[in-house]
Amino acid sequence: DGSSCVGTPTETAGPFPADGTNRRDGSTVNVLDQTGVVRQDLRTSFAGMTPVAEGVKLDLEIRIVDIGNSCAPLAGHALYLWHCDREGRYSLYDTSDSNYLRGVGISDADGRIIFTTVFPGCYAGRWPHLHFEVFVSAENAGNGSDSLLVSQFALGDAVCRSVYDADPAYAASKAALEADVVVVNHHLFF
Repeated sequence: DGSSCVGTPTETAGPFPADGTNRRDGSTVNVLDQTGVVRQDLRTSFAGMTPVAEGVKLDLEIRIVDIGNSCAPLAGHALYLWHCDREGRYSLYDTSDSNYLRGVGISDADGRIIFTTVFPGCYAGRWPHLHFEVFVSAENAGNGSDSLLVSQFALGDAVCRSVYDADPAYAASKAALEADVVVVNHHLFF
């Protein structure tokens, strides 16, 4: 109801953050310093790349607040969001000609950031998720070493199954999800 908030734990920045903290083919990869990275629609590529991610449209509204200050909204902060495509591939790494499904949003006076993207796929060993990093400002989002928080949003089981069942283009994701459930069940019961 907005009267309290819970801190998000810090998690791994990977895979494939493209925030200046990792390399691909011997070169540092950093989209945070590219023109066009601050945007709302993450489905398209930017900075001269043209591929567009296909998949079920996903509208996100993320709100960032200061848990040390009675959940006060954090206005003017930057949030870098990235995730895999419907086949479980990450742009710039698995598809080197694209940089879609990555972008920075700036929080408004209520701490809100809005993105339009596609529902992410599932790949072996990982539950469907979205990665994010929070920075004090867009200017501070030049590389991943200056982030205030690095974490992930895991997507709910029911919504994942609904999307993957409804769209045949998510067949590989559906298979990966089912394989992960078998592994989870194995660990739970043995």
